[in-house]
Formats: sequence, structure tokens, C-alpha cells
Amino acid sequence: MSQPDHAPSLAPRPRRWAHTLLRLVGWRIDLPPPTAAKVLLIVYPHTSNWDFPLGLLARWACGWPVRWIGKHTIFVGPFNRLLRSWGGIPVNRAATGGFIETLAADIRRRDTLILAMAPEGTRRRLDHWKSGFLRIARAADMQLGLAYIDFATRTIGIRSYMTLSGDDAADMARITEAYQGVVGYHPELASPIRLRPPANAAENKP
Repeated sequence: MSQPDHAPSLAPRPRRWAHTLLRLVGWRIDLPPPTAAKVLLIVYPHTSNWDFPLGLLARWACGWPVRWIGKHTIFVGPFNRLLRSWGGIPVNRAATGGFIETLAADIRRRDTLILAMAPEGTRRRLDHWKSGFLRIARAADMQLGLAYIDFATRTIGIRSYMTLSGDDAADMARITEAYQGVVGYHPELASPIRLRPPANAAENKP
């Protein structure tokens, strides 16, 4: 994989202490550098509160200026400013409105961005992934980075980068293949890698 020409805002500033701390607790990182100026990192599986501190340590260890989307309820009181300074962007998934459209418009105005989110949107097991990550990536013309936190091998990494083809079924098949063997803290809570079927799918079946 060729090394990308990093724009100044994507130039990594690794924190050695974070790398050392991860190593001391038995974790390693495997993070090939971004291959595009704008990357949406999807992190799977998301089954435990441990994913958050491990993800932050990996962010500091690699030194990338990763922004991340988090549930608005954690951005409260004194934690609000702190989490935002660590790259957090609060989102209220229950609220109506055009969050995705607003976010995509902001991303389009930027020259560079690495944004991370959990496509499941929750630590609970669902029967599908939420489609927001696809809508953001398409609307903002972002490359996908397939990131993971694997408790079986104690590795935080990125399996690959991919450009969406426009064929959701084909793209989801590639994503499913990439995440084979990755194990969350609570494996039974990992949601299957598939999108919610269209509301009228059952009616259209022969």
C-alpha cells in the first residue's frame, strides 16, 4: 500500500505514552495510514464500554486527529468540553432533523477529515446495522476504513480501506468478509453485518 501525502491537518502526532500504556495492558495497534484525505472509520463490533477508552488510547497512540461521533448523553457537565477536545461530536439519534445532511455538508467544506463511528449505534445486539454510515460516506464522498477492536487477539486495527461502489449489497458483502474472525468483549452482543430490509421487502417477495 502506497503512503498517502498527508495534508498538514492529517499529519500524525503520536503520543508515546499511549502506545506504552496499550502495550503494558497487553494490546497492540495495527493501523495502516489513511489512503484518502477524507475517511470514515467504522468501528465494529461495539459491545462494551471498554471500547471507548481503548479507542481513545489508539487515537492518541497513532496520533491521527480522529473525530468521533458519540451519544449526546455522555456530553454533559464538565465532560462536555473534555470529550469535544478529544474529538467528540455529540449526536441525539432520537431527535428528528437533518443531522446526517448537516454533517455531510460540513465535511464537504473540509480539505481533510478522519471521522469514526460505530455503525451499530449501540452496545446492544440488533438484527441489523444502521445505515447512517453509508449515507454520510456517500453524501460527503468519503472513503471507508474498516476499523476493529478485537478482544481475541487484543488488537486495535484497520482491516482495509474501501471506496463505496454504489451497490449496497456488494459493499456490505465486502465489509462482512473483512470483519471475519473479529471478536468483541461480549461476542453475543455483536450485531450481524447487514442493513435493515426495506419496509416493503416482504410485500415484494414472490
